[in-house]
Amino acid sequence: MKQSLILLAFFISFGALAQYTNSGKNWETLADVKYEKSQDEYGEIYVPKFGDDVQKMNGKMVSLKGFIIPFEGMFEPKHIIISSLPIAACFFCGGSGPETVAEAYLKEEVKYTAKPVTVIGKLVLNDTDIDQLMYVLKDAEIKFD
Repeated sequence: MKQSLILLAFFISFGALAQYTNSGKNWETLADVKYEKSQDEYGEIYVPKFGDDVQKMNGKMVSLKGFIIPFEGMFEPKHIIISSLPIAACFFCGGSGPETVAEAYLKEEVKYTAKPVTVIGKLVLNDTDIDQLMYVLKDAEIKFD
């Protein structure tokens, strides 16, 4: 729960189509998100409002090229966070927005690498669960570039 609240705090602080396609294009498409202020039991939150093209990707297989983000005590071999940017510029460490990261639930365990990877999985848009990022890839596979 503490880790979830940390993710929520970062989220508040910063302001495919049929089959998977070019991963760079997918990150660009995922950037089409706005935020609406709302309230929950913890106070004020920002709820993502996904653009039309992002909504069309929901439930589709997408490919995202990026970097695995290691979190102390949070790295799990089958559950990773991928960033479109290197760690020094990622959402959690740099000044990027939450649209530049995604969670991935992998079919098989992986070891951490600082090199770029490509993750392919079924995109699930999240605008309700504060314990997850707004972009989640399910049944994902990882390709080491």
